[in-house]
Amino acid sequence: MGLGNDFEKVRSVKIVYVITRSDVIGGASVHLLDLALGSSKAGHSVDVLVGGEGVFNTRARDLGLSCHSLKYLVREISPGKDIRAFFELRAMLSKLKPDLVHVHSSKAGILGRLAAKSLGLPAVFTAHGWAFTEGVSEKRRFVYRNIERVMARFSDQILTVSEFDRQLALKAKVGDEETVLTIHNGMPEVGSNRVSFTQSDQIRLIMVARFEVPKNQKFLLEALAKVETKNWELELVGDGPTLESARKLAAQLGIAEKVVFSGACDDVPIRLSRSDVFILISDWEGLPLTILEAMRSGLAVIASNVGGVSELVANGDNGFVVDRGDQQGLVDALTQLIKSAELRKKQGISGQYRYRTNFTFDIMLDKILKIYQKVLDRTK
Repeated sequence: MGLGNDFEKVRSVKIVYVITRSDVIGGASVHLLDLALGSSKAGHSVDVLVGGEGVFNTRARDLGLSCHSLKYLVREISPGKDIRAFFELRAMLSKLKPDLVHVHSSKAGILGRLAAKSLGLPAVFTAHGWAFTEGVSEKRRFVYRNIERVMARFSDQILTVSEFDRQLALKAKVGDEETVLTIHNGMPEVGSNRVSFTQSDQIRLIMVARFEVPKNQKFLLEALAKVETKNWELELVGDGPTLESARKLAAQLGIAEKVVFSGACDDVPIRLSRSDVFILISDWEGLPLTILEAMRSGLAVIASNVGGVSELVANGDNGFVVDRGDQQGLVDALTQLIKSAELRKKQGISGQYRYRTNFTFDIMLDKILKIYQKVLDRTK
C-alpha cells in the first residue's frame, strides 16, 4: 500500500498550496498542479492560491482544482504590494482554515510562511532551486541566503528537489539536517512513453524552456553553429523576453533555416516523442521537470551540469552533462549524439529506466504525503 493511501486512512486533511506566478507555466507550476491534483485524488481537501489571473488559473480549474487569485502577490519586490499580499494571504488562510500550508517559489515561500505562522498553521516550503545557488550574482546570493536563514525559523519542513540544493542549504546554514529534506521531483506517466527511434538523416533536437534567465538558448545556438556535421534540426519550445534576440542570433550564425521557434506549447509530450535528443542549457537549476519528461519519453539528454541535473543524468549513461560555460564540451556532446543512432537509443532506454525506478509521480507523492503526516503529528 502506498504512503498516500496510508495517509488517507489516518484522516483526510485540508491543504492549501501557494505559488507566486500565474502568467507562466514553469517547472514549479507543473509540480504544484500535479501535487495538488494527486493530493486531491488521495482524498484530501485542496485549495490553490496564486498571484494574479493567468494561464496557471485556467490550467488549475481545467484539472478541477479550487484556485483562488491573489491581487497583490507579484514576483517583483514591491514593499507596498508585498505588505498587502501578506494580509491578503492571511485573510485567505483564515477563511479557508487549512490543516497545513505548502508554499512554493521564493516570494510565495516568504509571505506564505509568515502568514501561516501568524495564524499558528504548519508550513511546508519547497525550494525549486535556491536564489543563492551557483551562477547567481554574489550580491543576490548574499541577500537571499540571509533571508532564507531567517525564514527557516518559520518552516516546519523545508523540501528541496535535489540533494545538491539540500547540501547548499545546509552549507549556508538555512535550516538543519532534520528541517531540510530532499524529495526528488517526479512526473506522472502519460498515454505513451515510447519514443520513435528514426533512421532519418535529420536528427531532431529539442529544448523546452522559457526564453529568460537562467535558460541559455543562445549558448546552445552558438555551439550548434560550430558542430561540423549539419544533419540536425532544432526545435525551441517556449516563449519569453529573450525569444526575439535568440531569433536574431540564429540568423546571424547562419543556422536560422535549421531552427524552429515553436513558442509556448501544451503538447510537449507529443513533441518529445517526435524528437531524438533533448537539450537543456541553463546557468542554474533545481531539478528540471523537462529533463524528467525527456527521460520518460526515452530521449538521450544533454544538459548543463548545474543544480541537481547530475542526479538525473548520469554522464555517458543516459546522456551527457556539460559544465556551465564549456562550449567545446557541448559541441562534443552534440556531435556524438547527432552521429550515433545506436548511442541515442542506448542512452534513451537507460534514461527511461532511471525515470521509472526513481522519478515517477507516485514515488514523489507518497514521500510528500508522509511528510505532511509527520508535520501534523509534530504540531498537534
